Amino acid sequence: MSEPLIEIRGLHKVYRVGKVDVPALRGVDLDVARGEFLAIIGPSGSGKSTLFHIIGGLTPASAGTVRIEGQEIAALTDAGRTHLRKTRVGFVFQKFNLLPNLTAADNIAIARFIAGRDSRPEPEFEQVLKTLGIAQRLNHKPAALSGGEQQRVAIARAIVNHPAILLADEPTGNLDTENSQAVLSVMRDLNQRLGQTILMITHNPEAAAFARRMVRMRDGRIVA
Repeated sequence: MSEPLIEIRGLHKVYRVGKVDVPALRGVDLDVARGEFLAIIGPSGSGKSTLFHIIGGLTPASAGTVRIEGQEIAALTDAGRTHLRKTRVGFVFQKFNLLPNLTAADNIAIARFIAGRDSRPEPEFEQVLKTLGIAQRLNHKPAALSGGEQQRVAIARAIVNHPAILLADEPTGNLDTENSQAVLSVMRDLNQRLGQTILMITHNPEAAAFARRMVRMRDGRIVA
């Protein structure tokens, strides 16, 4: 059996709040195969955002291990974790985080520049833009785009460097029902047609239903 793309074992995270230790993760075990579209669902405070940030190298674990393509994140230097975020993990957040004074094309190109690559994506990325439905909207600035279009630009920016993993944190949280459905359909299409591995955290069962597999979190643990 092939090695999981993401392998998590015994993951704990404890935050210090004043003089009190507050556990956010309480021994999480999880494997994610290459090419999966996995939804992690749970209420606020369940630990799913903490898990997201640890997988993405944004915050360290208190105990346990996270391996991505066999590489243990805790063993990386700060520079190594930065390189991981630039090249192997793409992020999509609830807020689109687009630069308002730049066009959609330039917002995407910045991710290439930050990763030390030519600012022009490879020719085959044109098909990704068509899949996302924004190929004809690249010369527009964010203010001229709908919320759904802005989120699709954010997805394009997240995957322009061909990351192994796309981490989506409540990607439809700021969208109406119609735009939510459009963005989720695009993510499912990216997974099915291009094999993009996607981890999405959400509190919304309807959003989670777009994924191929779902796990539930409560009180810092995976419960189903």
